[in-house]
Amino acid sequence: MPNILDAPPAAIAAQLADLSSALDVAIPARQLDRNLMVATWNLRAFGGLTDRWVATGDDSPKRDLAGLRAIGEIVARFDVIALQEVRGNLRALRHLLAWLNRDADTWGMLLTDVTRGSSGNNERMAFLYDTRRVKPSGLACELVIPPERDDIEEGAFGRQFARTPYACSFLGAGDTFILVTAHVLYGQSPTDRVGELQALASWLADWASHVNAYHHNLIALGDFNIDRRHDPLYQAFTSTGLTVPDALHEVPRTIFGSHLDSYYDQIAWFTDPTSRIPNLSLIPTGAAGSFDFVGHVHPTLTRQQLSWRLSDHLPLWVEFAH
Repeated sequence: MPNILDAPPAAIAAQLADLSSALDVAIPARQLDRNLMVATWNLRAFGGLTDRWVATGDDSPKRDLAGLRAIGEIVARFDVIALQEVRGNLRALRHLLAWLNRDADTWGMLLTDVTRGSSGNNERMAFLYDTRRVKPSGLACELVIPPERDDIEEGAFGRQFARTPYACSFLGAGDTFILVTAHVLYGQSPTDRVGELQALASWLADWASHVNAYHHNLIALGDFNIDRRHDPLYQAFTSTGLTVPDALHEVPRTIFGSHLDSYYDQIAWFTDPTSRIPNLSLIPTGAAGSFDFVGHVHPTLTRQQLSWRLSDHLPLWVEFAH
């Protein structure tokens, strides 16, 4: 039975080489003492794995070794990446870590337990990070909204998050920063998402501005299920000052449709110098984007089929200066 650490068949090796070349062009190289690469990726139903290089019609799940190797090639371009839709079954994640650590034990993982309940969808939040570039600096927590919060519209948020956001602090590029990842409830209609987005934005603003905060370098990243820029969902997300970098406004987020059809995934932080909320001390270089992997691996599959091998979402990234 093939293994993720085996040499792939010639056809798959050629596809992975093509993917690597495309990554070289699209994403800045990681440079020691020069930059910090932060990313987020919703990996569709990232749980089980079929031990074949190419899954057949009868295999379940459809995620195969070729798809997972492609995911690994992409993840390895970043210093720390937040993953959403990691499922209770950790098989694919453990094989991904085995491949990332194939030459040396350098990649680490932080993740939550699954969120119970139907709306939790058996999902975890996770961070993967290259220990040569960043290290956890001590803080890890899940975000919980106290019932007495009076800054959230009454009735908009009558429960906790469907999938609890996860925050971890890291030391990298000479600074400490906190990444907060979330996968906002999709719901039956866009209005079902406003409460979670407003609650998250308010919580982050309060945390960042509190004098006893662990650290003020807060970056929110994940799948916020925002439909379009400037729609009510985007307004809720940015209502307390979170700002999306300009370079991410016009890039696609999914492998389906145009970039105007979804604004789901975001990376954002506070930038207003007149606000009581401290700004980021990390310095964005201005380089940011998504990466479109369609056509590089499993090129004969439909996009729907490809979404189960890799994902329906594209990875989103931002570069910071060291």
